[in-house]
Amino acid sequence: MRLSTFALLAFLLGCGGSAPESSQAPQEADELSVFRSALTFHASFDDGFDAAYARGDRRVYSAPSYQELAQRSPGYWGEDIEIAYDQGKVGNALKFNVKNTKALFYSGDQNAAFSPESWSGTTSFWLSLDPAVDLEPGYCDPLQLTDSAYNDGAIWVDFTKDNPRSFRLGVFGEKDSWDPGGAGNGDSPKFLSRLVVVDQPPFAAGKWTHVAIAYDGLGTPGGKATLYLDGQAQGTAEGISDSFVWDMTQATIRLGINYVGLFDELAVFDRALTAEEIRKLAALEKGVAEIHP
Repeated sequence: MRLSTFALLAFLLGCGGSAPESSQAPQEADELSVFRSALTFHASFDDGFDAAYARGDRRVYSAPSYQELAQRSPGYWGEDIEIAYDQGKVGNALKFNVKNTKALFYSGDQNAAFSPESWSGTTSFWLSLDPAVDLEPGYCDPLQLTDSAYNDGAIWVDFTKDNPRSFRLGVFGEKDSWDPGGAGNGDSPKFLSRLVVVDQPPFAAGKWTHVAIAYDGLGTPGGKATLYLDGQAQGTAEGISDSFVWDMTQATIRLGINYVGLFDELAVFDRALTAEEIRKLAALEKGVAEIHP
């Protein structure tokens, strides 16, 4: 007797067999592969300060300040910054207990996927804080990518110094390139005109907010950078044609400058992710560990 396909399937299931495997898993794997091939760095803080994945050096470094990087050493020893167990967006998190004035950073060499001809990439992380309550007076930069300073070959986000605090994206090439006259200090119109500013950012106590910066073609006439919060584009800085010339021995991924609060799931990619990809990245249930190569 020959069984129909439906009858055969019912027979197999009734005997403890299983239906043919769904095609959903391969599709999901294919979706993650676009992230996997682009990932250059990931610090989850689940196993300490050092990165979970890196194309370059995985170790965290610390120094008394960013003016004293010659005194850098691997690791961090102190009480102001700690691993907060089970308090992260996923697993553990990095916790800044008081206003951080020390240098805490990773090497940017290979990890930041820097290119002086046309620099493209995405930097992603999560923050949890109430800026009006937790931050101490002054500007606060949760993240900077630079080999020098915030206004000299740098990508960063910051909270402004006074309540109610705005959240800003800054992208600046070599200072001699964008500010040849030397007049572009932090409060000058020339400096301020280059920022993406969010006047009412969604950060709040007990809430995790996803931050992503997608930058494309920096150092070329079409250079641009877009700031995303919780998967939504907040604005784009365009025409960033400044030259970017990093000394890779000094290139750094800097964390928590003057910051107080929780920080988690830092990831860097070697291309500008699309808006849809950034939304998918923020939705990963197990975090960036899902896409390790």
